[in-house]
Amino acid sequence: MRQGEPLVELQTDKVNYELDSPVEGVLLEIIAKADSEVPVGDMLCHIGQPGEAAPKS
Repeated sequence: MRQGEPLVELQTDKVNYELDSPVEGVLLEIIAKADSEVPVGDMLCHIGQPGEAAPKS
């Protein structure tokens, strides 16, 4: 994915919007499950470089 490319669609009570990727790389791990409630500021995924492993929790 490229920096600025839409990464995920977020929904609130008042608005739906796409969150763009903050960096260029590959999606290493999805942390937040689809249709789950995620507090503001919580991590949604890990983005890294090809061949890189996602950080261990």
